[in-house]
Amino acid sequence: QYRIVERMRSLGMTTVLPAFAGHVPRGLLRVFPHVNATRLGGWSHFDCTYSCTYLLDPEDPMFQVIGTIFLKELIKDFGTDHIYSADTFNEMTPLSSDPAYLSRVSNAVFRSMTGADPEALWLMQGWLFQHQPDFWQPAQVRALLRGVPLGRMIVLDLFAESKPVYQWTESFYGQPFIWCMLHNFGGNHGLFGTVEAINHGPFAARRFPSSTMVGTGVVPEGIEQNDMVYELMNELGWRQEPLDLPSWVTRYAERRYGAANAAAASAWRLLLRSVYNCTGVCVNHNRSPLVRRPSLHMDTELWYNGSDVYEAWRLLLSAGAELGSSPTFRYDLVDVTRQAAQQLVSDYYLSIRRAFQSHALPELLTAGGVLVYDLLPELDSLLSSHSLFLLGRWLESARAVATSDQEAEQYELNARNQVTLWGPSGNILDYANKQLGGLVLDYYGVRWSLFVSALVESLNSGSPFHQDQFNQAVFQVERGFVYNKKRYPAAPAGDTLEISRKLFLKYYP
Repeated sequence: QYRIVERMRSLGMTTVLPAFAGHVPRGLLRVFPHVNATRLGGWSHFDCTYSCTYLLDPEDPMFQVIGTIFLKELIKDFGTDHIYSADTFNEMTPLSSDPAYLSRVSNAVFRSMTGADPEALWLMQGWLFQHQPDFWQPAQVRALLRGVPLGRMIVLDLFAESKPVYQWTESFYGQPFIWCMLHNFGGNHGLFGTVEAINHGPFAARRFPSSTMVGTGVVPEGIEQNDMVYELMNELGWRQEPLDLPSWVTRYAERRYGAANAAAASAWRLLLRSVYNCTGVCVNHNRSPLVRRPSLHMDTELWYNGSDVYEAWRLLLSAGAELGSSPTFRYDLVDVTRQAAQQLVSDYYLSIRRAFQSHALPELLTAGGVLVYDLLPELDSLLSSHSLFLLGRWLESARAVATSDQEAEQYELNARNQVTLWGPSGNILDYANKQLGGLVLDYYGVRWSLFVSALVESLNSGSPFHQDQFNQAVFQVERGFVYNKKRYPAAPAGDTLEISRKLFLKYYP
């Protein structure tokens, strides 16, 4: 942490320290039995073993004592740039919707900051307002925001490219805000973007009546995917007006590969208008059947024309002779081939489902066999040919920060759990799904194999397919992967261009 803060300041960045938001551990009630604290509810699909924190009452004298001591200690260690983050009610329903109560909470948080630093500015996520709109009506939003003096809070309009909050809160009732692109939930692989919304949104926010917008921000849950979208968003902060996107993306391809190439530029224009141009409310959780627990009710809808991705794949491959030595080109070729394969998985899934529903065993065996024994292994070998798509690299980076063998095992367990079950019992199953060499074969592939076998068994025996029974069986596979301790290579194997071409010759529709 010291090194991060030091590096940030050396680059002229402003550091943000965490402040006290009012949450306290249960142990505090043992030490101070008379404090007024209330237990909040569970979070997401986790019970109180893992959530249900305690919240101090804003009027309790200990609120200011703890908040100020905590911040003074942090400042003593890290210095300060006078900006502090605190999120009291992020994805948690407040104890009361009374505006007076909500004002008291935000005022107590702010006073505990100024008790340690009179110049304190509060940086707060605005996610809660769009996440629970039934609770956060205008009166409640206004009360929370206006519990802090105007100009002493900066709100992150966290998901402004899809669900901007400034529009229905009169520009956050006068508090400054930053127009943010969230873009990615869970660090999923999958081509995705909302380029039109990104290209116009910040400028519309600036022109909004009495706008309090003070900047643009990028706030993904996971980076290292869809580089183009991040290049675009970061460039817009320096622009006076929206860009001409087709000509911008043509120049982007040239900058990215170090040479102009007509086929590569055409591929990018196709991707720009299709997979990167989701319109309306777009939430980028990859829902492809490839990375979801199989069932007979999976969503295969695309927000774009799938043939544009296939054609971009063909064009990129044709540019391989000229651009093949560029590392960024090789990365993009893997990524676009991966997206094409993801679309193909959906097609085979639909064939499997149709065959099962019409009791056509030969067709079920054919489609299921191609998916499980050829397409998924081919995709796995493609991903294994690039260091940035390796499960081994993901696991090694987790182990690398450990200070003992025991810790290394624990960190690897967490790294495996995060991309699969996310919780002990699949609490947020596949939320952070990734398409990595090793993971596709040993996790998604094994699930699909079990699913196809269960459907075949159902047709053979004449007994119905029970999703509940399948879920119990497949959970053992998922949990087994988290705990199996199998080692995965952290170095790539195979030639990306050759493998992509092989997949293309077999599967290009």
